[in-house]
Amino acid sequence: MIHNNRHKYSVSAMCRVLQLPRSTYYYEAKQKPNESHLVSCIKEIFKASRNNYGTHKIERELTKENLRISLRIKKGDTI
Repeated sequence: MIHNNRHKYSVSAMCRVLQLPRSTYYYEAKQKPNESHLVSCIKEIFKASRNNYGTHKIERELTKENLRISLRIKKGDTI
């Protein structure tokens, strides 16, 4: 709604009326990078290791393929 009406009203005013922090609007508006290739590489490496590799070994394998990732994995995330 904010995105569709930002040419009529200021984002600040709409956020204030909707009681929504501006930072939330801008965070959601930011386009997320497509990580499907990275996810498929991680799954391949994990399956090739017969579901044996952990995060550090998977990261090492990705580094060999010139792919960089962060090891910060949220609790409950699955491969």
